[in-house]
Amino acid sequence: MQLEKVLIANRGEIALRILRACRQLGLKTVAVHSTADRDLMHVKLADETICIGPATAKDSYLNIPTIIAAAEATGASAIHPGYGFLSENADFAEMVEKSGFIFIGPTADTIRLMGDKVSAKKAMQRAGVPCGGGGGRGMRVVRSDAELDDAIALTRREADMFFNNPAVYMEKFLENPRHIEFQVLSDTHGNAVYLGERDCSMQRRNQKVLEEAPAPFITAEQRKSIGERCAKACVDIGYRGAGTFEFLYENGEFYFIEMNTRVQVEHPVTEMITGIDIVREMIAVSAGAPLSVKQKDIKIKGHAFECRINAEDPKTFLPSPGLIERLHVPGGPGVRWDSHIYQSYRVPPYYDSLIGKLIVHDDNRELAMARALEALDEMVVDGIKTNIPLHKDLLTDPVEIKGGASIHYLEEKLDLNKPAATSDPEKDD
Repeated sequence: MQLEKVLIANRGEIALRILRACRQLGLKTVAVHSTADRDLMHVKLADETICIGPATAKDSYLNIPTIIAAAEATGASAIHPGYGFLSENADFAEMVEKSGFIFIGPTADTIRLMGDKVSAKKAMQRAGVPCGGGGGRGMRVVRSDAELDDAIALTRREADMFFNNPAVYMEKFLENPRHIEFQVLSDTHGNAVYLGERDCSMQRRNQKVLEEAPAPFITAEQRKSIGERCAKACVDIGYRGAGTFEFLYENGEFYFIEMNTRVQVEHPVTEMITGIDIVREMIAVSAGAPLSVKQKDIKIKGHAFECRINAEDPKTFLPSPGLIERLHVPGGPGVRWDSHIYQSYRVPPYYDSLIGKLIVHDDNRELAMARALEALDEMVVDGIKTNIPLHKDLLTDPVEIKGGASIHYLEEKLDLNKPAATSDPEKDD
């Protein structure tokens, strides 16, 4: 099928990001939206719009038959899932292609392969990617032989309850790792490239807050060694599109934990240091085009940070929906603002609290950090609360200034013993 019109099966900043990439490629766009999202920026800009249901995600952005029907009704030739929602749902990818549309992402089989922890790690081991380490629900630390039997039984019950799969496996536990991830692009012609790495260790309750690229203290030799293995793994498994290999890094060693088979929230920092439009590439390769770049063409230049700006109380982290009464976004060289909000836009209470991403780039890490602080100082969002104060605090923190903090640092700094905010299926990571 020839790619002419793309249905964007998402909302918020990533939907607008996809729309812009489509326009650059000369493609028409269809914006699907819930009743709560009629005023989103990409809905106003799309060539066609169609309401797919009420505000609740399960009745709109997670409603597979309705999204497929919207694609049929508008004559779309492809569907881009963005991140979160249905982006890593293998059944959705399969239904999209069985219905005669292009799925802008990997095949359903690849999503299933990499979505299963055991099969993913087996595939990575065959490709020479170092494995081990992990965290999250279903993970349990065992520090002695005496604890092992009870831990296995408890973990098996938990896995069966939450994932409908009682299988368990054992791997090395890492005490204070960093979160380092490698961005890849792969086409259907046997080509795959890596675009360097990102450090996403500044996290709160497993949600990334501040990202940067390249990762501090990762050498060019390490980057080449791990990057080449990731690219080889993409070729081996027949990967298509943009993807991210996530690792825990401790004591100079990398340990693969999972692959995200979609575009990441933090992809802009990689775009800033490489000059490669990741979203545009993934759209092109989904239609059968080869990658526009070779590995030898990819050069890392300077340093970039991304601040995730959320509509939330900076101290309690409770969501802060409402009317944006005044908005001023920063500008100048090396400053990028990816967002769907505008003055007089009302942030709805139904979805993830991310309202924008402030991305900055400069010649080195120190200058990029200074630019980020300057941009945060310029930014004004009145009418709702945001986490801008948290980002200012982080970027003046001695540990962050030094670089290389572990994934536990932010929670220890904040002394987080507060209940987590309600999770949402839109959440990426």
